[in-house]
Amino acid sequence: MTEFPTMDPELAAVLGMLPEVDFADPAAARIVFDELMAAHAADISLEGVELRELAAPGQGGAPDVPIRFFTPEQARGPLPVLVWMHGGGFAIGTAASSDEFCVSVVRELGFAVANVEYRLAPETPFPGPLDDCYAALRHVHAQAGRLGIDAGRIAVGGQSAGGGLAAATVLRARDEGVVPIAFQLLEIPELDDRLATPSMIEFVDTPVWHRPNAIHSWRHYLGDSYAGPEDPDVSPYAAPARATDLTGLPATYVSTMELDPLRDEGIDYAVRLLRAGSSVELHSFPGTFHGSSLVATAEVSRRAHAEALDALRRGLRSGARAS
Repeated sequence: MTEFPTMDPELAAVLGMLPEVDFADPAAARIVFDELMAAHAADISLEGVELRELAAPGQGGAPDVPIRFFTPEQARGPLPVLVWMHGGGFAIGTAASSDEFCVSVVRELGFAVANVEYRLAPETPFPGPLDDCYAALRHVHAQAGRLGIDAGRIAVGGQSAGGGLAAATVLRARDEGVVPIAFQLLEIPELDDRLATPSMIEFVDTPVWHRPNAIHSWRHYLGDSYAGPEDPDVSPYAAPARATDLTGLPATYVSTMELDPLRDEGIDYAVRLLRAGSSVELHSFPGTFHGSSLVATAEVSRRAHAEALDALRRGLRSGARAS
């Protein structure tokens, strides 16, 4: 593996302990990832947090969409809510792999979180996963009164592929005009199947995520009919970087990592949102790589986590009901 002189020393010290995840074989990649996340999940406490299992009706005859719905115990609503999509390159991961983040939102901000269990590619290519995310959003909005949430303070967010699904869900919500979105939280988002940014071209062997994995990820997600990066028929709901109109979108926080192939597409999307009139906060964290937040004890990981929560708090503060 190439040496990266700018890598944060706390992260560099643990590189040898991070597993290799090869997206050429999604089944094998799922085993590696699930084992890794199971070790993290063992330490999660739900003290002070209530977890309910919900089911949103699937779209167009699709199966119901499971939602892990977190709220503070004895919550006094209506609460702001974050509809969250987990990462995993569209092909691996589970909603439960994001439980630690969801619990932190509930504990530290007092918000509700709807953590979406969307179907995975390649078994379910686009638009299936996006349909699931949008169905979950529609359900949370429609059931706001029963769930004790504020239908005027809904944020949509996700990490990695989940960040791409979140961005696409927000685009669709804008276009269909049914669910108002107050804020979007896009952490290290996967947005562009064209794989043409400088960081995507350069980073072919970075830790955890690199160009070869990105190639496989998009082919899994876009399915057998995908003709590659030059395919003119890829929907912006699949690859939000292809959207030509970014007007009318909510305030946004975008985070990127310095040594991540996805870095430049996240930065480009943030700049385009800003130019289109959205209020945008963009932070590219130095010395980090895609997935380096797994090293949760590193100072830069703690800082990234704290800033994401603060951005979410501020993003849903407007329109807050008087106490």
